[in-house]
Amino acid sequence: MAFRNIIIQNEAKLSLKSGQLIVKNETADASLAIEDIDTILIENRRTIISTALLGSLAKSGVALFICDEYHMPCAVLQPYLQHSRQYEVTQKQLALSVPTKKQLWKQIVVAKIKNQAKCLLLCGKEKESKELENIAKTVKSGDEGKAEGYAAAKYFPALFGKRFTRADEDDCRNSWLNYGYAIVRGCVARSLAVYGFFPLFGLQHHSTLNQFNLADDFIEPFRPIVDLYTAKFAESDSELTPQIKQNLVNLINHDILINEKRYTLSYAIEMTVKSFSAVINEKAKTLLLPELVELKQHTYE
Repeated sequence: MAFRNIIIQNEAKLSLKSGQLIVKNETADASLAIEDIDTILIENRRTIISTALLGSLAKSGVALFICDEYHMPCAVLQPYLQHSRQYEVTQKQLALSVPTKKQLWKQIVVAKIKNQAKCLLLCGKEKESKELENIAKTVKSGDEGKAEGYAAAKYFPALFGKRFTRADEDDCRNSWLNYGYAIVRGCVARSLAVYGFFPLFGLQHHSTLNQFNLADDFIEPFRPIVDLYTAKFAESDSELTPQIKQNLVNLINHDILINEKRYTLSYAIEMTVKSFSAVINEKAKTLLLPELVELKQHTYE
């Protein structure tokens, strides 16, 4: 199982040799087996990468993130048409009935709100956590009652303070959240592509300007792990330092529960996407969705 997450902060040249990622800069060379790599994030805009390496990373399902001039992830390389039955998968995805989509979206929203409640509980906010647990019980098919938005209006002020808003660009915690969400979103998009799904067509998200509507559906119950890290370690004036970026990327190696067992966040994402594959193939009616736990680096027994 891939486990390495690499951040390229200094100018470097990345290439491929004998199944290895070769990283060269002015001071040193490094070599890493591609099969061990889960993600690569390139921050330095002068970094050079070979097309041979790009092809190898895509075939291996490595999520390659590119950052913009503000050092925020702005693009992700994902596998393209790697699934052996791409057409069949896409046809089944498009054939999902509206009632099925609504039921799946309900499952996702319930899991998201429950994880938000757990996040509040882990931050010592028991009363607020209970309130969100009660909201989770009210979610209707397709979230027709807008429970997700109602929960968010309660959740963020409870977690970060009454004056906090997601639109406040001067609050550094939003930079932490945006960075972490971008990493998780890219990993979701990567898994969807590996399983043959076309990410443009979502269950609930359906913007014509968004190529990752389906990823934006499935990221929702995973967001609270980024929220929890930010709530634990950030203040409104906490800058997004290189070390914090590394820690946010490394969240994909932290524990999360699925079926009462602990997995890495990265593998849990794959399990959720795999369960969606079972649904479209009429082998299951429910998704495997994550449950938030305390922040802890996953260990392999």
